[in-house]
Amino acid sequence: MSAPTWLTTFLSTFQRTFAIAVVIAQGGIAVTGSIVRVTGSGLGCPTWPQCFEGSLVPVEHPEVASLHQWVEFGNRTLTGVVGVIAGLCVLAAWYHRPRRKRVLVLALVQFGGVALQAVIGGITVLTGLLWWTVSVHFLVSMALVWFAVLLVAALGEGDEPARPRVPRALMTLQVVQAATLGLLLLAGTFVTAAGPHAGDSATPRLDLPVDTLSQVHADLLFLFLGMLVALGFALRGHAVPLRPYYALVAVVLSQGALGMVQYWTGVPEVLVSLHVLGAGAVVVATAALWVSTRERPRSANARPDDVRPDDARPDETRGDEPRAVELQRDDEGLRSQTAGSSVASQL
Repeated sequence: MSAPTWLTTFLSTFQRTFAIAVVIAQGGIAVTGSIVRVTGSGLGCPTWPQCFEGSLVPVEHPEVASLHQWVEFGNRTLTGVVGVIAGLCVLAAWYHRPRRKRVLVLALVQFGGVALQAVIGGITVLTGLLWWTVSVHFLVSMALVWFAVLLVAALGEGDEPARPRVPRALMTLQVVQAATLGLLLLAGTFVTAAGPHAGDSATPRLDLPVDTLSQVHADLLFLFLGMLVALGFALRGHAVPLRPYYALVAVVLSQGALGMVQYWTGVPEVLVSLHVLGAGAVVVATAALWVSTRERPRSANARPDDVRPDDARPDETRGDEPRAVELQRDDEGLRSQTAGSSVASQL
């Protein structure tokens, strides 16, 4: 089924914008979720998918404050906004010609992830904000942020299999670092689950010492930083852009400093939400560094209009000239030798 020309043009023109917007939206809704938590509004709408029995929107209730209702309802409404953005990513990938399978799959991950998060959110409410359901809710958001970064990167890449730009040992180090980041985020959810911000005053807490969990969280941060320092020294000897690395260093240091201030000041509400924002920024920066150490060439049968201007330039990072220029020089040299031989034979 073909779409109107104006629609395909619109989707093609703003495809990258949609992809960037979904990165922001997936990270942003995690922040609004933290606002629900620190304001004690997790059960502002005590049923799901309705806010109250018989009403999708907040209503006056003697046991639930209007503020809590609207904070929770607002967060649920934002899920629809994220879904619309993810849907636009899917449509842009579907109607792009030629259709690119990897881009379409990554876009579908975003749309399917929104649906999955709606279900997880419903389970979280219906189970009374059990701490582990809240943890899963947050971790899925961070995973979707990671894949959203891959979607943005895929729009500027080819469709060939990924080729490493660094040795295998550094690729392995990045895998371990990504796994450590996952554990770091998981430990952070444990600290929150045992801390003072449960999302509702009646919600049971994780019965573990906050100090111990905070120490584990900090130790994982130091491990992550150690691997980041090692990776930085190793990358200097290879032809990869270093801007993503420096961005990750800056974000991780800022996040670590914010976490220490948050702990020392008794976990104030505003710093909790800022820390969640920082967690999303760390995921974005780590994913950006991940894609910068890999390259996906465009297929040989790619249409000329699918090649961006940057793809036709020499690879300045490596200092090599395009293969086409080398072949052209060889051809010119061969013609010069032929011409010289003809003159010599005439003399």
